Amino acid sequence: MKKIIVDSWASIMIMEKSPLGNIPNLMVRHMAFQILAWMWCIIFSMIVGSYLAFGISVIAHTLLLAGIFITFSTYHTANSLGSKQGTFEYRGDE
Repeated sequence: MKKIIVDSWASIMIMEKSPLGNIPNLMVRHMAFQILAWMWCIIFSMIVGSYLAFGISVIAHTLLLAGIFITFSTYHTANSLGSKQGTFEYRGDE
């Protein structure tokens, strides 16, 4: 059961395993994730029948996906800069 849950999570939230991972542009991929998150916010708030649930859900999904996107972008940039230059150059390093 745990493997099913982990695989389901990975197929949705991990960009490389998700079908949205085939989108080459990172910004477009992030926007697609955001649109899907907002769609599910609307669906769940309509089920509950509350605008308050919609607002809380939109804010929570936006913060969660923004955090995932910023973290992934930071790691991706660090990885690409490190592999191109060999080492990082910091301000003040001479």
